Amino acid sequence: MSLTDAELERYARHIVLREIGGGGQMRLKAARVLVIGAGGIGSPAIEYLAAAGIGTLGVVDDDTVSLSNLQRQTLYATADVGQPKAQAARSRVAALNPEIAFTGFEQRIDADNAAALIDDFRPHVILDGCDNFATRLAVADATLRHRVPLVSAAVSEFEGQLGVFRGWEAGKPCYRCFVGHDPERPGISCAEQGVLGALTGVMGSLAALEALRAIVPFGEDPAGKLLLVDALAFRFRTLTLPKDPGCPACGT
Repeated sequence: MSLTDAELERYARHIVLREIGGGGQMRLKAARVLVIGAGGIGSPAIEYLAAAGIGTLGVVDDDTVSLSNLQRQTLYATADVGQPKAQAARSRVAALNPEIAFTGFEQRIDADNAAALIDDFRPHVILDGCDNFATRLAVADATLRHRVPLVSAAVSEFEGQLGVFRGWEAGKPCYRCFVGHDPERPGISCAEQGVLGALTGVMGSLAALEALRAIVPFGEDPAGKLLLVDALAFRFRTLTLPKDPGCPACGT
């Protein structure tokens, strides 16, 4: 695999970075990333992954674009209202970077189909920005079984969180070590409690950054840490997450 003259120009600002370089950019070109949810977090993540030159990008979302999405989901325009998000995302990615191979899955991912979908797509990393706890657990369990790094991001009102999980590794927690194991945990939608639109852009961009880091390692390894963002207090905090030795998913 090599980079064309156009790709060398497009990705020049990556290539001059010592931590990425031409070799790293070729790894991005060869990579496959699956994004779960094309909403507030998935929207900026998809754009930045496409712009970064991820070779094959998959997006799973069964929803359609609504007018209320546009306050935070910058992937879409007013003319996209009523379109399936996976289709609108395909058009936006093609306009941004026609070199990207895009696969849209107009379906809801759950415990019954997550493993098969991941097995078929064969991603190098999964970015989860979905909006409900049951889906997050299904995705987390499937990524653990397939040993695929999971980048998980969430927002609520003025707060955001981001974690990277590789629970099959010694000393690294899985997602269930972090959240526990209650599949019936109640969720409150952003329609009920609201969400600051710009914050979803921050968290989606940070999630894209961690997906890139999972493909081309640079800096410190974030696995096993949790980034907390408090937009009201103008504060970022990082917590270390312990591995639960009794975790039924990844514990011994």
